[in-house]
Amino acid sequence: MSDVVYLTKEKFIALEADLRDMKINGRKTVAAKIAEARGHGDLSENAEYDAAREEQRHLEYRIAKLEETLSKSRVIDSKDLPNDKVYILSKVTVKEQKTSKKIEYLLVSPEEADFEKNKISTTSPIGKGLMGKKVGEIAEIKVPAGILKYEIVEISR
Repeated sequence: MSDVVYLTKEKFIALEADLRDMKINGRKTVAAKIAEARGHGDLSENAEYDAAREEQRHLEYRIAKLEETLSKSRVIDSKDLPNDKVYILSKVTVKEQKTSKKIEYLLVSPEEADFEKNKISTTSPIGKGLMGKKVGEIAEIKVPAGILKYEIVEISR
């Protein structure tokens, strides 16, 4: 429970909005479904009621997890971090040693990771392998497919 979750201000605001929506609209919607299902008679054989209650449990679980994440969150700004090494919120351009292909990654918290947008988590194998490296260093990263060797070409914010 003590693990800090680092988020950008935008992601923190988005998660707060999601939480508000679940608490207000989500709970109203589920309550209406439960009330409607109750109106259908015997609850012991009412699949609609059981489904609505299960939806309620799922919603409350999601609310609790989001509240936990927000309570552990610390908003960070990339401008407050140095560019000398790879840190969270670093934009890192790497060159794959075998193919010489260049790839740019943005290192983010697990909550903000989006591989399709090249936003990788600092806890992923590639993220862990890049953290703390400087321009010119080679990161050897063990992944399920083998070992990747990336040269750090550029670090920016």
